[in-house]
Amino acid sequence: MKCPFCKYADTKVTDSRVTDDGNAIRRRRECLSCHRRFTTYELVEEAPLMVIKRDGHREMFDGDKLLRGLMRACEKREVSVEQIKELVASVERELRNRLVQEISSEELGEVVLAKLSDLDPVAYIRFASVYRRFSGLKDFMAELETLMAKEEQKQKGVESK
Repeated sequence: MKCPFCKYADTKVTDSRVTDDGNAIRRRRECLSCHRRFTTYELVEEAPLMVIKRDGHREMFDGDKLLRGLMRACEKREVSVEQIKELVASVERELRNRLVQEISSEELGEVVLAKLSDLDPVAYIRFASVYRRFSGLKDFMAELETLMAKEEQKQKGVESK
């Protein structure tokens, strides 16, 4: 690896560690010419995950974009940033485990909504209203009725155990 400072072609690794999340290796290197130290990261290269939008165009899956949308939906709710980040990571893991390189924005939204309904029902309704393009109170009421029915099913399952 070339030194970022003097561009010398030979460096030595002085320390290697797995990152906290376990998805990369952090390496401390020293240039054999100028003796300066720098850090590199070794990551698994993943195939890009493409999202097919409603109008048919494709764009790369962007976890940060999903994170921003979920942050807006969870605003002023008792949902931590860590919970939201874990939800985004969980969505991306699920999509990658499907072993497909393309997913429709509708499928992506349904995966997010399924996970969000367990996290916070108000955030779920907020996210669903944007994702499903609610146009009026009837749309909100229909979604609320679906959510309440799901909650009743959960309660019956808990009571029967």
